[in-house]
Amino acid sequence: MIEGLLEGRAAIVTGAASPRGLGLAAAKLMAEHGARVLITDLDAAAAAAAANSLPGTGHAGARCDVTNKAECDASAAIALARFGRIDVLVNIAGITSPQRLMEVDAATYERIFDINMRGTLFMTQAVVPSMRAARRGSIVNMSSVSAQRGGGVFGGSHYSAAKAAILGYTKAAARELGPDNIRVNAICPSFIDTDITAGLMTPDKLAAIVASTPMGRPGHAHEVAGCVLFLASDLASYVTGSELDINGGNHIH
Repeated sequence: MIEGLLEGRAAIVTGAASPRGLGLAAAKLMAEHGARVLITDLDAAAAAAAANSLPGTGHAGARCDVTNKAECDASAAIALARFGRIDVLVNIAGITSPQRLMEVDAATYERIFDINMRGTLFMTQAVVPSMRAARRGSIVNMSSVSAQRGGGVFGGSHYSAAKAAILGYTKAAARELGPDNIRVNAICPSFIDTDITAGLMTPDKLAAIVASTPMGRPGHAHEVAGCVLFLASDLASYVTGSELDINGGNHIH
């Protein structure tokens, strides 16, 4: 295994306090490769505990509601004060929702778009000034296979739409920020064995997902983390505006 891919660099990972979540898995792998990491989450104590669980030293945790621009700006300020730099932003914070099309109400629609898309926008805006000044940076956005195939996994149409918006935003941001040597990419996992479905995934639904996946199993958090590490590192130095599939063959296109 190549070691030290992010030696001396600093990263922010949003929504990363959940013990079985994709954010913490990504933070741990980046820390193993030398990065200092700021973990943000709605729960400040959980974010601090997650940061303390990372390998290495110098990590930090902070509360951040990604739908609140002031809190996103504050998170970037904390990272700059603590690390002196921001090299990587991983926008993991997000939620899903399984409602069928005719069941979606305005409040659910707004919450899905606010946390998934608005949060990605606000956190990106928070880190771009320092990345531009340094003329370097990597931003990794969390989309979903649901955006590519129009649902059919767990989330409903509104979730697919929010994650598709992130794909469009990723590509547009990559075009705009490329001249500043800031790369922007998206990852598109299918069903990964985490707690994001909040216990709503039924055995029958899981069996159907597995049956439609050529590799015959759900993905695991560390497998998503590996793709985040690749995009964050110089191994992907000429990769921007891409959407990286992490789906075990669930959607081949």
